[in-house]
Amino acid sequence: MKEGRARLFLFVLVLLLAASVIYALKTSPPKLPLFKNSLESSQPGFFRVLESADGDTIVVDMGGTKERVRLVGVDTPETHHPDKPVQCFGQAASDFTSGLLSGKSVRLESDQQSTNRDRYDRLLRYVYTESGDLLNKKLISSGYGFAYTSFPFDKSAEFRQAEDQAKESRLGLWGACRVENSNGYFQTAY
Repeated sequence: MKEGRARLFLFVLVLLLAASVIYALKTSPPKLPLFKNSLESSQPGFFRVLESADGDTIVVDMGGTKERVRLVGVDTPETHHPDKPVQCFGQAASDFTSGLLSGKSVRLESDQQSTNRDRYDRLLRYVYTESGDLLNKKLISSGYGFAYTSFPFDKSAEFRQAEDQAKESRLGLWGACRVENSNGYFQTAY
């Protein structure tokens, strides 16, 4: 009888200990790593921009790893293509992206319809600035890029509408370049 009570006491003790641990884990705030940038520590999911590779590709610091990020749904004129010269408005698009993001942090968001990476192993993401602007759409609506609709993505209708408005207003490349559509891919020429 004494042995049964000891087992029961031990069982209740273990149960109370387990319940205490579970309660402590659920009510204690998680310990966040310390970051140099106060924005990163106050808003999880923000990553420091290391460079703008061109108008539609950036490099971010993801926990000490340099990650190339390709903006979903937008294509800007080429500046670094191995088989093509620098296209009309390519440098302007690259400078626009660089100017907006230099020394800043961005929030990255995946697209439900896109793959995680493209054929060049770049992350495919929507890129939001510190102020909450969607860079992908801003490039299109300001005339620095095209809605890249060769692949399905969640915001395609919104991006096409932004492109139509930029085209109608002759903003950016729509007023400065000769735009050619070749099999669904836009190209610019001087």
